[in-house]
Amino acid sequence: MQELKLRETDEFIKLGQALKLVNMVSSGVEAKIVIQNGEVLVNGEVDTRRGKKLYDGDTFTYQGETVKVIK
Repeated sequence: MQELKLRETDEFIKLGQALKLVNMVSSGVEAKIVIQNGEVLVNGEVDTRRGKKLYDGDTFTYQGETVKVIK
C-alpha cells in the first residue's frame, strides 16, 4: 500500500488532487472522469465526488492500487 503524506498545514486533500499527486491519473479531467464513472473507492466504497475530502487514515483505491492518506 502506497502512502500519501499531507502537508503539515493541510487537514485534508481532495480526491481528484490525491489521484494526480500519486500519478494514478495524468490530469484533473481524467480524475473527474474515473471518479464520476465509479472507478475509485474511498474507504472501500464507491464515491463519485471529485471534491470528496480525504483525511488522515482514509484510503482510496483505483485500478487495484490502494493509497493511504497520512498526516
